[in-house]
Amino acid sequence: MGITVVEVTKKFGDFVALDDVSVAIPEGSLTALLGPSGSGKSTLLRVIAGLEEPDGGQVLLGDDDVTHQPARARGVGMVFQHYAAFKHMTVWENVAFGLKVRKRPKPEIANRVHELLELVQLEGLAKRYPAQLSGGQRQRMALARALAVDPEVLLLDEPFGALDARVRKELRAWLRRLHDEVHVTTIIVTHDQEEAMEVAGQIVVINQGRVEQVGTPRELYDSPANEFVMSFVGPVNKIGDTFVRPRDISLSLEPDGESTEAMVERVVHLGFEVRAELVRDDGQHLLAQLTQEEAQALELERGLIVYVKPSRQTVFTR
Repeated sequence: MGITVVEVTKKFGDFVALDDVSVAIPEGSLTALLGPSGSGKSTLLRVIAGLEEPDGGQVLLGDDDVTHQPARARGVGMVFQHYAAFKHMTVWENVAFGLKVRKRPKPEIANRVHELLELVQLEGLAKRYPAQLSGGQRQRMALARALAVDPEVLLLDEPFGALDARVRKELRAWLRRLHDEVHVTTIIVTHDQEEAMEVAGQIVVINQGRVEQVGTPRELYDSPANEFVMSFVGPVNKIGDTFVRPRDISLSLEPDGESTEAMVERVVHLGFEVRAELVRDDGQHLLAQLTQEEAQALELERGLIVYVKPSRQTVFTR
């Protein structure tokens, strides 16, 4: 089921949380709402879920206008940053809860819970209580519970925000694989650019209650609509009025008439990638991204003098 948001506005007192927001979420897609804290992304998710009613505009699930329908009537599953598990219930009982409320037959509940625990790789932990699980396991349980009632839309509000970096990375890959299996239209709210780029097929960039740009990760990175998107989606160097991605900074050991002298302040090795922190002779700090082979050819190290030239620059007209 696709989701269409049409000219939605939402205020909290004098604060405008959503300002004439329109966006289309394709059926079966995994879309990220990406923006800084206070940008309106969680408010938009809550409006779609039916937890907040907009002051104006429409929300459509498929062809149905659900703008004024309560959350329970929308067939939406939600997972929040904090798991909100029933502490006195086992994993099996937590996942089965929504099915029991809907008075499904016991054999159906048993089959569905078994199927979901297998899907989220918790089949051996069915008898444990939430306190006996790791953070990543609790979040997978929360996803299973949300999927138990076959929602047509799955909404995730900063679902990995309370987890450490290693577990977050593991769960991103797991969520992508899960989505490829279940194909439920999914929206994930995040302020983490890397998370959005890694997980989502479509990203909606939100700032100050407005949609700045909608596109694939590559479109946002390579063809940003404005300065905000360029600066927020991925690292960037600002040189005067121009913006240059770190990967578009070329380094050499000899000047060529167009390059600028710089000194290497720090070299960071990240697997196949090397990041060099530089300071130009005019005091401008830059970040360059190279392959391991390029760094080795330059014998890149702290204190080395190199010559810097942008291979691609972006300028936005005001």
